[in-house]
Amino acid sequence: MLEHTKRFSLVDKTAIITGGGGTLCGAMATGYALAGANVVLWDIRQEALDAKVKEISGICGDPARITAVQVDLMNEDSIIKAIESSVSKFGQIDILINGAGGNKTKSPLVEVNEDDFMFVLKLNLMAGCILPTKHVAKYWIDNTIKGVIVNIASMAAFNPLSGVWAYSAAKAAVMNQTMAHAKEFAADGIRVNAIAPGFFIADQNRKLLLNDDGSLTDRGKDVIAHTPMARFGEPDDLVGTAIFLASDGASFISGITMPVDGAYLCQNI
Repeated sequence: MLEHTKRFSLVDKTAIITGGGGTLCGAMATGYALAGANVVLWDIRQEALDAKVKEISGICGDPARITAVQVDLMNEDSIIKAIESSVSKFGQIDILINGAGGNKTKSPLVEVNEDDFMFVLKLNLMAGCILPTKHVAKYWIDNTIKGVIVNIASMAAFNPLSGVWAYSAAKAAVMNQTMAHAKEFAADGIRVNAIAPGFFIADQNRKLLLNDDGSLTDRGKDVIAHTPMARFGEPDDLVGTAIFLASDGASFISGITMPVDGAYLCQNI
């Protein structure tokens, strides 16, 4: 039993987690640290990184295994330097969680602003998936490392959400690229999977789903009505799936997008 359990451990692994200063990625980073991994948080917001490093270090009890790198994921030179910094700290990178992303606006299609649309598309698809994968995968191939990528998709990848056109399009593309990258890198021993979270309260959607007094907005009521488990996800609900997909226990799994959604996709009438 002990040997089997070790297949789901992340001891002696090092993980880069983009968007690491955020709520959900911070929870996955904490889970990885508690599972034994070294953790490198990537984010453009230094203040958020500093706070998250302090928080996770206190929880796991070993500050030497947690570090952060400020990086602009829309700038390839910045990504290359961030990889070099991460490798210099822990010697090798084994796991990449592409967690950076977010939304900017909600509107009818006929009122979509092209600049806003392109920003959200680039944030979620290029910065949140393509560019980190491009450079981390090259590092792995050049160094004969069998790495693991976990992308963060969305319910919007399966069913587009009303009013968030660019976000839905980008997350559908992330799911598409998860399959494409799994095929591309299989010969190099690199696995690529994705998690599609249901509705979790985070900074980007808090005001959309909750009123200032904590009650549900109309949008929040619609979400709960469509979620058979009748609640929003908690950040820790993502941790088990993130650990499993990165572990040796998932060694023959690649190219999938796993919903963690409270049965949202199962709702019917």
